[in-house]
Amino acid sequence: MPILTTPIRTAVIGVGYLGKFHANKYAQLPHATLVAVVDPNPLVCQAIAEQYQAVALSDYTQLLGQVDAVSIATPTPTHFTIAQFFLRHGVHVLIEKPITTTVAEATQLIQLAQQHQCILQVGHLERFNPALTGLQQWLHHPRMIESHRVAPFKLRGTDVNVVLDMMIHDIDIILSCIPSPIRHIHASGARILSNDLDVVAARIEFINGCVANLTANRVSKKTERIMHVYQEENYLTLDFQQATLSVYKKNHLDVASQAAHSHEVFQFENKDALLAEINAFLLAIKQGTIPIVSGEEGQRALEVAMHISSLAKESTHSIKEPLT
Repeated sequence: MPILTTPIRTAVIGVGYLGKFHANKYAQLPHATLVAVVDPNPLVCQAIAEQYQAVALSDYTQLLGQVDAVSIATPTPTHFTIAQFFLRHGVHVLIEKPITTTVAEATQLIQLAQQHQCILQVGHLERFNPALTGLQQWLHHPRMIESHRVAPFKLRGTDVNVVLDMMIHDIDIILSCIPSPIRHIHASGARILSNDLDVVAARIEFINGCVANLTANRVSKKTERIMHVYQEENYLTLDFQQATLSVYKKNHLDVASQAAHSHEVFQFENKDALLAEINAFLLAIKQGTIPIVSGEEGQRALEVAMHISSLAKESTHSIKEPLT
């Protein structure tokens, strides 16, 4: 893979809610040049382009020869078609999660990236949360993990179900923390305000004995992104929203009056996770290294998410009123 020494020429495909932030980050970074933004909405596209002195386009094929790398922030069903076009032409790709709508499509993208010596990174943003980095030093042999990811209902994101929209973040994190194959998965879910799964509970059992219980809910009255990790003699609570890590450790004390455990809270600087993600993408291109969230990792998270979705749909029923 050729290593670039000049600023990387970039473009963003899809400048809706997420894409406009991608454009902003590329414009900030000194080792990138935002060449163009692409979107079918001419008013939105032109406004973003003017804001960052870039070119506004409606057709992404016009970018050939003009860019070295692109971010794809379009609706999930379009990911494969757009990404494979750029990879076939030797352009590096950062693709928002989920990587594609099918595992077979993800496999094709991985093969194309390898064939054309391109970086393929998947936008699992929580991997760049500073609190998750802090968690790594405390992990030694997790026995049980609980994740809760809930948010109020928004039409944005309903092109996929709640597993692919929200739970996939926790699936990706858990798979990265547990070095073991999966033994079994259980899942159930419900449709509430959309035509697809809005609430899902899943249980992943790993061969090494670890069990992960995951809940995703996109019709809640609150926003919460919390993960609990239980290990021998301690447990950890990670709050992604607040960027905090709470560590509860067993005390080895003979004095009965002393507390059975100690408690420390680590507050991490709530850094710009998207800026870190895009910077990591650009560095992987410049250095010719494997990205932090590779296509293979995006594929594995998608495969588990699709399996959970299938199981949950088998148990699905509709609820006409929001849960209180």
